[in-house]
Amino acid sequence: MASTGTYALVAATAAAALTGGTLYATWGGADDIFADCRTGSGPGLADALGGPFTLVDGTGATVTDADLIDRPSLLYFGFTNCPDVCPTDNARNADVTDIVQAEGHAFQPVFITVDPGRDTPEVMQQYAEWMHPDMIGLSGSTAQVKAAADAFRVYFRLHDTEDEFYLVDHSAFSYLVLPGHGTVAYFRHEATSDEIAEQSICFIETSATN
Repeated sequence: MASTGTYALVAATAAAALTGGTLYATWGGADDIFADCRTGSGPGLADALGGPFTLVDGTGATVTDADLIDRPSLLYFGFTNCPDVCPTDNARNADVTDIVQAEGHAFQPVFITVDPGRDTPEVMQQYAEWMHPDMIGLSGSTAQVKAAADAFRVYFRLHDTEDEFYLVDHSAFSYLVLPGHGTVAYFRHEATSDEIAEQSICFIETSATN
């Protein structure tokens, strides 16, 4: 992100977008099997986030959401040249992965770039492997990346790309996606690894019994 102030503005804008209109409070009711797991993940919007997407992995292979989400996954959108927020969030999501896996659950962190011009599939793979051996890094064409970001209502804006070291403003949420259920929770930048892991385990164990 360009600065702490910029991040705060972007986060506020993204949160406002997430809570706007008819998507507000779409969870709830007796039919919500995850009601006991919802604390702290938002006002009821996660089930309206996500959707079909097509991206490219580090081997150059095309992958879809159906290929990717074969296990509980924690998705994050950012860029490898991000100086602060992205490495912090990705490192935290790596810690979450270790905690959840230590409880015997299959789990994977996923990092999707919003800067495909610099973040080639090879760059994303190297970055992801550096963060965690199970992290998957994904890139793609500008259109593919935008479609994936739009599906999760991710805000991003590239600064002057003629500058070699340009920055990218972007929202900073992590999305918990379960096979067969889609997006069940999202977590803010401020959430700790223990908080996310505890809630993720609740969702995973609940989904296994329903």
